[in-house]
Amino acid sequence: MKEADYLGPIQPALTLYLPHRPAGLDELVATPDAGRLMENNSNHWRKIVTLLAKIASPQEEWRSFRDGELFESAALCFSPRLRNVRGWHWIGGKENLHRFSIEGLNAKPLIGAPEVALDVEKRLLLTPYPDYRQLSNATVAEIRKALDHTGFYSGARGYSR
Repeated sequence: MKEADYLGPIQPALTLYLPHRPAGLDELVATPDAGRLMENNSNHWRKIVTLLAKIASPQEEWRSFRDGELFESAALCFSPRLRNVRGWHWIGGKENLHRFSIEGLNAKPLIGAPEVALDVEKRLLLTPYPDYRQLSNATVAEIRKALDHTGFYSGARGYSR
């Protein structure tokens, strides 16, 4: 049986690409559940899921979004190629980025978080690996501000609620 390489809706607003799969992914594919994913894995995955929720949540209050709606509008992908979807693509980690072949990359660093870059045309978010040490609350706030500027939270480029 082939390992699952995707968890989430068909047309997510945001897909986070990572090089490593969590334990129990195969059981979650049919019914994605952030709580079960966090329960079945280490604190490392709790941090990843929480950061995904903090960035993907259309509201500032991300906890209820993480625990109830996260995988209705956000996804995790473990394949080294961007999915053909309308939403944003978030590649976490420099080494992870090297797995991808992306032509004409025009990512610009964020002024308030130069370790993060956005390519608005390709809807691509490039960050350090999603960990609290590398993606602080201040950095997450800068990412949210930049995505909001693109219309991500209002539906223009991200959510289609």
